[in-house]
Amino acid sequence: MKVKIEFDGVEEQDDVRTALDGYKWKLAMGDLDQELRRIVKYQNSIINHNQTASSEEMDTADKIREEIRNILEGYSLNLD
Repeated sequence: MKVKIEFDGVEEQDDVRTALDGYKWKLAMGDLDQELRRIVKYQNSIINHNQTASSEEMDTADKIREEIRNILEGYSLNLD
């Protein structure tokens, strides 16, 4: 499959960078999701990975993961 993206002019330089960096954004969001998952699943504190996470940290991490998925879904995107 071939995809051709055309942008005219220097003023669209930010649009070009956004189009080219889409995959990097997906990877970064995936890394963030995995970090939040680690807090919930393994109960590691976000501040000190050798410490047990508080119930508040785990609840917050879980809620943030859910909100990320809701936002992505609103844009017809997913991390899978």
